[in-house]
Amino acid sequence: MPAPMFPANSHRFDPYRTFKFQVSIDGRVVAGLSKMGALKKTTEAVKWRAAGDPSHQRTMPGGTSYEPVTLEQGLSHDPVFEEWANAVNNLTEGDAGTSLKGYRREVVIDVLNLQGTPAMTYKLRRAWVSEFQALPEFDANTMNAVGIQTITIQHEGFERDPATGEPAET
Repeated sequence: MPAPMFPANSHRFDPYRTFKFQVSIDGRVVAGLSKMGALKKTTEAVKWRAAGDPSHQRTMPGGTSYEPVTLEQGLSHDPVFEEWANAVNNLTEGDAGTSLKGYRREVVIDVLNLQGTPAMTYKLRRAWVSEFQALPEFDANTMNAVGIQTITIQHEGFERDPATGEPAET
């Protein structure tokens, strides 16, 4: 018999939905977040041969890299993306140099169940903004489009927070 997917809710068989999530930057929930890219890491495969057995190629793990994460937010007066992007290259400080203090932030991603309770939490390590789109392309001929701001975040890995357990569902 396979292990249950949801030990605290053994009646549940469906996985968590991807539209119920929340992102916090330095402890502040991002307002109007509409989309987030995937958390993904890749470990390089290093191929080698043993001197006593040159006819068989073996592999072992090499370096691990983490893909950037993109966050999208509907246009609003929440300045969190712009403030963070400006901390990396501060145009108001003269030469647009990178500040060595405060440009890396703590990013926390909460996967929520349908009741809005955190079911899983992931933390991005040493995150910083590598790309910022303040305004989208505008088109007066599209009445149903929503303006989106975008940031791309580089980071040095992610980890699941074991303190966030499976919530009991009612």
